Amino acid sequence: MDSHFKGVSARIFMTEGVFCLVITQSLKTSQGQPQLDEPINGSGKPVVFSGIQPSGTLTLGNYLGAMKNFIKLQEEANCFFCIVDLHAVTVPQDPAALRTNTKNLIALYLAAGINPEQSTLFVQSHVSAHAELGWLLQCVTHYGELGRMIQFKDKSAKKDVVTAGLFTYPALMAADILLYQTQWVPVGEDQKQHLELTRDIADRFNHQYGQTFTIPEPYIPKMGGRIMSLEDPEKKMSKSDENSAAYISMLDGPDAIRKKVSRAVTDSSREVHYDLENKPAISNLMTIYALCSDKSIEDVESMYVGKGYGPFKKDLAEVVVDMLAPIQTRYHELVESQALLALLQTGAQRATAASQATLADVKNKFGFIR
Repeated sequence: MDSHFKGVSARIFMTEGVFCLVITQSLKTSQGQPQLDEPINGSGKPVVFSGIQPSGTLTLGNYLGAMKNFIKLQEEANCFFCIVDLHAVTVPQDPAALRTNTKNLIALYLAAGINPEQSTLFVQSHVSAHAELGWLLQCVTHYGELGRMIQFKDKSAKKDVVTAGLFTYPALMAADILLYQTQWVPVGEDQKQHLELTRDIADRFNHQYGQTFTIPEPYIPKMGGRIMSLEDPEKKMSKSDENSAAYISMLDGPDAIRKKVSRAVTDSSREVHYDLENKPAISNLMTIYALCSDKSIEDVESMYVGKGYGPFKKDLAEVVVDMLAPIQTRYHELVESQALLALLQTGAQRATAASQATLADVKNKFGFIR
């Protein structure tokens, strides 16, 4: 779907995962990636926002589909990477586990290569503007829009008690994104509908109160935007999967990784050939191999002509182990470090400063006395 608003072009794509954004006045495409001719913010760089819930250890799919791209994005964009703990509590959480998961996720971000001097890394609950704008946007979000959210229907069907927060949290997600005049959002299939709602909310507010929000645009990696389950190539790899063999955790040890890869489902043919439609299982494993080794799919395919699945899967396991090893080492160095707390304080201060102009503008347009 294409739309244009005061010279800004925007397009909705199909994709998967963790959410984040960018918008431009004109877009060019180079090898499948959006390229900005001119950033709309005044910093000289486009703005990217991404939020990940602190609910368990990230998977290899999260890393390849999102976090690995963040390392590149921080070189060319003004990136805000947020641990969205306010979203996590829309369903019951063990307080101790939430604290641990939040700290662990920050350590993984840093271990994977996020540079806090280049990017703003912070915890959502540390920046009150998120909750404040989230409430204000609830007041311009329609009940029917929230009721149509597929993720709410899916999650509420599995709960004995459904909180109001679970119903309204897409408005908070919109606030997360719009607060920083975000232009690009790396967004997964499970959040695509929420991004469309965010765009609708921003457009509605702009028409009702005057130009206020940048209309965000999805960011889609050229390859790896949807890493699939090792057990079912029709399902995305997910840390919430009840079958731990279906995903590789970023903190899995070498033996666990080798075991999971060796048991990963393949297709009936023994040929290592990339064909998403007819050979989805081996195509998924080839994508993982290519992304972990920084090779092309064509290179991977040529390496295993006539060799079959056995040698391929054995080598794939070692490629994954080798890629994750330095990240895991760095993670264990960081996770108990007191420096994490200081880093989070600095990130929150930077995010708070960056958010104040938008929040003040919205409050003024609502008619609040300042």
